Amino acid sequence: MAPASKSDRKAPLDAAAWMFNILTSVGVIMVNKALMATHQFSFATTLTGLHFVATTLMTIVFKWLGYIQTSHLPLSELIKYVFFANLSIVGMNVSLMWNSVGFYQIAKLSMIPVSCLLEVVFDKIRYSRATKLSIVVVLVGVAICTVTDVSVNSRGLIAATIAVWSTSLQQYYVHSLQKKYSLGSFNLIGHTAPAQAMSLLMLGPFVDYWLTSKRVDAFDYNVTVVFFIFLSCIIAVGTNLSQFICIGRFTAVSFQVLGHMKTILVLVLGFFLFGREGLNLQVIFGMILAVMGMLWYGNASSKPGGKERWSYSLPTDKSQKHGLLSESGEHDGKV
Repeated sequence: MAPASKSDRKAPLDAAAWMFNILTSVGVIMVNKALMATHQFSFATTLTGLHFVATTLMTIVFKWLGYIQTSHLPLSELIKYVFFANLSIVGMNVSLMWNSVGFYQIAKLSMIPVSCLLEVVFDKIRYSRATKLSIVVVLVGVAICTVTDVSVNSRGLIAATIAVWSTSLQQYYVHSLQKKYSLGSFNLIGHTAPAQAMSLLMLGPFVDYWLTSKRVDAFDYNVTVVFFIFLSCIIAVGTNLSQFICIGRFTAVSFQVLGHMKTILVLVLGFFLFGREGLNLQVIFGMILAVMGMLWYGNASSKPGGKERWSYSLPTDKSQKHGLLSESGEHDGKV
């Protein structure tokens, strides 16, 4: 029997990484919904800080077990990453508070074209027509099933803009830092999680008080609330780790496009678990359209020329024009 090729071995690992991210992301969203909607624990920024405390503890255990090796990440890069990551968390919370749900969803959808722009500008990535169209189908499908009322105000627009760009930059840096400094997912999160935990726990109570006019230390904690906080932190460890794994294996754009499967699952589970009305033909059509777009994107982007790195070098004759573009960049030196 012939040995399995590298692509044959990569496919099941890619699928496992996506499933891990989808399951943990949907799980933490559902737990947080129960925590915030049912038990009125509305301190989202502080809760995120606790998530990173749990993630930091996980990295300490992994270092002790030998899964995380000693590595180097310049302090300037760490500060830059933590700044955008924390700004993303605060920006998304403020955007949700200051905007209608419809405009908030539109802002989240706009992260895909912004992530595409970052890859085009910084990584010189070129997308095929089929890949671009598949992204449009995903955007339209998710918009149909999530965007309802849309109202815009100036401060909400500013908050949404900051949230979109900071989130897109944070996800771009996850992929970029892993490649630039040859860091594995575990190594990178070992650098970033402690810094985010410390900064968010210092910043979180003040941000949450500004957003909710409530103090986290004055909340009436009980056994059930503490249990849900603990459960949220445990699941969030998997969410944080799987995000780094997926973006490292793929790109921020692929993570955003295929990640909308989580949006579909959250909608479906919300209808069943929280008894919300609204699962109508329009929503079902949007879900189907979005899933079809995701499948099309996966197929189109994996084909030769679907998503490739390109060079500014000018060919000297017609025969060299065919070698100008290459996803791996291996032809660039021959042009």
